[in-house]
Amino acid sequence: MTTSVMRARRRRGPSLFLPVFSALLVISGVGLFLFNLVTFSDRQGILPSDVQAGGVQIGNLSSRDAASSIEAVYSQPITLYYEDNPILLDPVQVGFRVNVETMVAAIRAQDDVEGNEWAQFLDYLMGRQTVRSVQVPLAATYQESVVSQVLQDIAARYDRRSGQADYNLETLTLRPGSEGYQLDVNAALPLIDAALNDPVNRSVILPVVRSDINRGNIDTLREMIIAYLDSRGFIYDGQTTIASVYIQDLQTGEEVNILSDVAFSAASTIKVPILLDYFRYVWTAVPQDEAWLMANSLLCSNNSSSNLMMQIIGQRIPLESRPGGIDDDLFRGIWGVSQNANFLGARNTYITAPLVLGVAGQEFGSISPPQTSPNSTYRANADPFNQTTAEDMGTLFSMIYDCANYGSGLMAAYPDGEYTQNECKQMIELMSANDLLRLLQGGIPEGVRIAHKNGWVEDMSGDAGIVFSPNGRHYVIAVYLWEQTEFQDYQKFWPIIEDISRAAWNYFNPEQPLVAPRTDLPVTAQDCIGNYLPPEGQVDLNNINGWRADRLN
Repeated sequence: MTTSVMRARRRRGPSLFLPVFSALLVISGVGLFLFNLVTFSDRQGILPSDVQAGGVQIGNLSSRDAASSIEAVYSQPITLYYEDNPILLDPVQVGFRVNVETMVAAIRAQDDVEGNEWAQFLDYLMGRQTVRSVQVPLAATYQESVVSQVLQDIAARYDRRSGQADYNLETLTLRPGSEGYQLDVNAALPLIDAALNDPVNRSVILPVVRSDINRGNIDTLREMIIAYLDSRGFIYDGQTTIASVYIQDLQTGEEVNILSDVAFSAASTIKVPILLDYFRYVWTAVPQDEAWLMANSLLCSNNSSSNLMMQIIGQRIPLESRPGGIDDDLFRGIWGVSQNANFLGARNTYITAPLVLGVAGQEFGSISPPQTSPNSTYRANADPFNQTTAEDMGTLFSMIYDCANYGSGLMAAYPDGEYTQNECKQMIELMSANDLLRLLQGGIPEGVRIAHKNGWVEDMSGDAGIVFSPNGRHYVIAVYLWEQTEFQDYQKFWPIIEDISRAAWNYFNPEQPLVAPRTDLPVTAQDCIGNYLPPEGQVDLNNINGWRADRLN
């Protein structure tokens, strides 16, 4: 039986277990390989774990998910701050577009540098994967022209011009307007560009340029003076009242002109052209007797001294320059004063007769006036023998100032040495002693230097001169008031001139304004004799008040 069993077994053949088992192993290995290969291939669509694109972390994400993450970050609005006003800017509004394909391609390119796919697959099978850090910059575009237009629209809405300057008639001061500001579009463009391309800082403080506060200009001063005259009931361009004002900024040349070309009686202000023509013929140091004549004429408005000065001028006019038909020295000097004033630009200023002495038996006589062309619309009953305008008088003072300070003005008009800087300084020095305490001087602080000449008759008061501001903003001012009357009301005229002077002072000296009229002024002008007229023989044109110091010593 044993033999038959063994024979039966031999007839069944060899065992299939090993081949089958081996085949199964091979199939399993191939399957595992294919599974890992498929898994590896699937992972190739996933970005490495440490990847940033445009500052956005997109590691372990598919390309599609990475694109969504990047677009979600960069689609957030930009907050623009104009001062305290937040303004949202949607990136879509300016055509902002992220180019995800370009960034993913850049990531893949860096990833491929690490080795070929089979080497990477082997590392994967062996568990030797390394963490690779990959960073690529943002690739995006937008329309800069649209951003610029958005900024222009913001500027149109939020920019604010400086407020208009105003004035206060109670204090006669200018009130500055509010501060203005405007968007600096050119400076804002790179800031917005940086915010659009930044995944975290999505806000911009817009650059704003602040404009200077509108503190008013010389036109505002003019408006204030006119409004002030109206408030005082003095109609500057009326039928029975006329106000003429000329102011010149000696730094900028800017002017205030309020009927400054209307002819007025010059009264004693004509003594400024007399002084100018006298100095034209001075070639040596002024003799003491003539210096005293000038002081008595300019400081005390003494008509006799003024006539004597014109007589001296007539004597010194060269023979070849003397007018025909005028043989008298006084009238020749009168002619010369008018000719010189016209030549210097005071074309509506003249004197044709001696100044009134107020003594019995004075014979006037006159010469023909030069041709003039003042404002013919307004008439202030100007003296037919002695006329000027505020503009003319201001022009003469500005020429004296330019001569004294810059060697121009009178010296430029007469380049052959008729005037010198020292002579112009002496003219200013002389008129700065005109210490009557009223009119223009009464509208500036006590102690401020003013070189001026005043004059008045029955229906007119006038004053013109140079104010030397402590801050260096020196200015010329001339004011003439006329009212149809037979007897001047000084208590009405003089405070008005003083307030106009105060308004000008406050404009040029805003750091130390006179906000109220001075209360220390005398009722009438201070007498020159015994106060500020130098004694005969003690007139120092280089230090006109030196005699006072000598007396104190």
